Amino acid sequence: MAIEDREVTVVVNGQERSAAVEPRKLLVHYLRDDLGLTGTHIGCDTSQCGACSIMVNGEAVKSCTMLAVQAEGSEITTVEGLGSIEHLHPMQQSFWEEHGLQCGYCTPGVIMAMLGLLKENPNPSEEEIREGMEGVICRCTGYQFIVSAVQKAAKLMAEAEEQKEETLVANLVREGTHNG
Repeated sequence: MAIEDREVTVVVNGQERSAAVEPRKLLVHYLRDDLGLTGTHIGCDTSQCGACSIMVNGEAVKSCTMLAVQAEGSEITTVEGLGSIEHLHPMQQSFWEEHGLQCGYCTPGVIMAMLGLLKENPNPSEEEIREGMEGVICRCTGYQFIVSAVQKAAKLMAEAEEQKEETLVANLVREGTHNG
């Protein structure tokens, strides 16, 4: 008896995407094979390395542990959705500037996992970053450069958030003086 494909529709990096998939297909394979988003890597097939980490509904998830059909209706962010060559996300910029990558294979998953950490804890200590990296394996670095990159990203993201708030307040004040 053949297993019937099921239509899976998700919002990936801000765009609605659909594909018919076999119900037992892993989310990592759906992203890579059906949607062509190859930034999400397959490193171990056992959920140990974290190379497949993405964000699903704002939470860091190892996409090799989730079926594509389980993601139906979800909002997914992959490394491709973070920034562009012209305007890197602060986490990407920090990895570049702090040399938080070597071969680059694990980097997309590490970046996504660390964004999950910063969502939960916007100002982590070095120890908290190292604890947050449990389940993420990098075979090239000694992790110190990754820790430095995450610390810098936390600072840059906090500064960007502060700037947004200041701009919002300035706009509200300006509107108030024009209306009053």
